[in-house]
Amino acid sequence: MFVHIFRYRLRCLLRDKETFFWTLLFPLLLAVFFHLAFSNLSKAEVFKPINIAVVDDANYQNHHSFKRALEEVSQGDDRLFNLATASRGRCDQLLDNNSIDGYILVENIENINAEKPIRLVVKRSGFNQNIIKSFIDSYLQTESAVKTIIQVNPTKQQQLLNSLDERKQYLTEVSASRAEPDNILNYFYTLIAMACFYGSFLGMREITDIQADISALAARVNTAPVHKLKAFLSSMSASLLIHLTEMLLLLIFLRFVLQVDFGSRTGLVLLTTIIGSLAGVSFGAFISALVKKSEGVKIAVLLGVIMTGCFLAGMMYQNMKYIVSQKAPLLSYLNPVNLLTDAFYCLYYYDSLSRYALNMGILCIFTIFFCLATYSIIRRRRYASL
Repeated sequence: MFVHIFRYRLRCLLRDKETFFWTLLFPLLLAVFFHLAFSNLSKAEVFKPINIAVVDDANYQNHHSFKRALEEVSQGDDRLFNLATASRGRCDQLLDNNSIDGYILVENIENINAEKPIRLVVKRSGFNQNIIKSFIDSYLQTESAVKTIIQVNPTKQQQLLNSLDERKQYLTEVSASRAEPDNILNYFYTLIAMACFYGSFLGMREITDIQADISALAARVNTAPVHKLKAFLSSMSASLLIHLTEMLLLLIFLRFVLQVDFGSRTGLVLLTTIIGSLAGVSFGAFISALVKKSEGVKIAVLLGVIMTGCFLAGMMYQNMKYIVSQKAPLLSYLNPVNLLTDAFYCLYYYDSLSRYALNMGILCIFTIFFCLATYSIIRRRRYASL
């Protein structure tokens, strides 16, 4: 009887085009839109050399150390500046035409102790202008330190010059992972979490179809000589199989068509998707059993809860995820959509599985609660007449 109900329920669900659209086609379309919107954001963050000019006069030519330093940072593929030399009038023209972000003017070298021996001329303030100013300030500080040290101890001149050529970094940047951080991935991981919880529409339908006071179909199911729990488990198994198939198709599309990176832990990614799908379907069943209203009201409640969870997980505004984790960290663990999103990112970015295990453990507790609460509600529901 279980197989018989399972097979015919599977056929019934496959004919539901509306549910099929929201649980599979809509996430696929949204993934395509995300790819079109975010595919070039990472490329836009690549640093480009800053266009600057320097006034080519006697002061600049005679300031050999600054000239050499400026030329060194303007060479190579990883150069800081695109450097041009021109007269003062030509530099003003380039600045007015927005061809450069600023130009450098070296004052009289004989008056090098002046307050601003090297001046920066800009048209507006901005990120590039701040970088140019920081370079000039760093050079002037180094030059001042060198002069002071030589005046105090002239014998250390050669040793000092050698140390300038061999600058050491005393801070080492250590990554928490071998993977490159990518904030864009959070949008796609939130999309997968949303698709998992869109399986709640399937779970909701299973409960609706056994509530005899809502539809004639449910009334006939309740009068059938089959144990309600057996019929419910058969139908839920069919819904879960359909949703797992849809989620697998979504993962294949994201990975091999849109080239979304999930890291190297493919097995755990699939396990996370399975648990997420089970959580979504059981969540829909729980809400449907809890809300004793029409199907339209249940759908409204499901959409409200799911999309609020997606928003707090960073789907609409990326920084919201970090705002919630800082201002209301407990809410991060009470949001199953965020737990699933964070689990996918942990598999991609972190070498350790401790944070991933915490997320999945809490999500499994939610899933068990949804299942037990649903069973507790429907097993005690009786009807005076059908």
